Amino acid sequence: MQDEAIRLAEAAAGGDESAFAELTTLHRRELHVHCYRMLASFDDADDAVQETFLRAWRRKSGLAGGQHRAWLYQIATNVCVDAIRARSRQSRVMQSYADVPWLQPYPDVLLDEVGPGADHPEQAAVGRETIELAFLAALQVLPPRQRAALLIRDVMGWPAAEAAALLETSVAAANSAVQRARTIMRDHLPAERSDWQARQPTAAERELLDQFMAAHERVDAEAVVKIASADIRVTMPPYPFCYQGTDSFRELMARAGREGDWRLLQTGVNRLPASASYLRRPDDSQFRAFKLDVLRISGGSVAEITTFGPAPFSALGLPLVLPSSARQR
Repeated sequence: MQDEAIRLAEAAAGGDESAFAELTTLHRRELHVHCYRMLASFDDADDAVQETFLRAWRRKSGLAGGQHRAWLYQIATNVCVDAIRARSRQSRVMQSYADVPWLQPYPDVLLDEVGPGADHPEQAAVGRETIELAFLAALQVLPPRQRAALLIRDVMGWPAAEAAALLETSVAAANSAVQRARTIMRDHLPAERSDWQARQPTAAERELLDQFMAAHERVDAEAVVKIASADIRVTMPPYPFCYQGTDSFRELMARAGREGDWRLLQTGVNRLPASASYLRRPDDSQFRAFKLDVLRISGGSVAEITTFGPAPFSALGLPLVLPSSARQR
């Protein structure tokens, strides 16, 4: 696969448009994930990857020489740095996801597409905690160059010299940026996430998701409170709402009950358990896509729920409408 990528890069450098198109297909998903980490927005990552390939084609001679992947990452990183500065996408504080209104989820089914095989370096990275919402949100506190340095060194595992070359700086400056970034990140990550180790949902966590979904369909606030931490937090990017504690959560569930009937389907984003919610309002006969709830589980309890709109449903392979008879269980 690597030999084929090099062949395509050499052909593209010579102006072969079809070879360039194949090369972009090979690297699109991994570059999209990189841009997503930088920007914490799925939609902005789309724009960044498109701009990356436009710049690459304009300077296509840079694809020659066998280092095309690093060259593409350099372009993508610079595109993201420009976007962060242009849109002021750096959080001065990060007390909750409400402070990162541009935060969007990334479907697990698309993360599974990264790289040509399980041995691809980025394939391992998307199975780590560095794709979770907590990590993504914490990254947004970092200045853009520190953000890039941390991702290149600690997430992608590039050697210091290669990271410095990508960032167009010295090895000492790149290492210093990474050290500062690590310190800031530890101050903004949940304690049990600070080691950034590989982690998969446990059977107990999947059971908690099932309990949450069943209680939500029944609009049973007490059942959810029972599996939630006392300081459970609910945020709804891009809205600036932050609900803390079980009393606030009970009110949210009561409000959901007044909306109509619910059906939930299990899914996954950012390697976290999630549920897709469909609402049938009193004057409607169908359950329509309404929201996506992403759960963070800590200490055997639901510690946080991040609620997004239904925009990711299509990418998750979920229908926008369910028949009235649909049941999750």
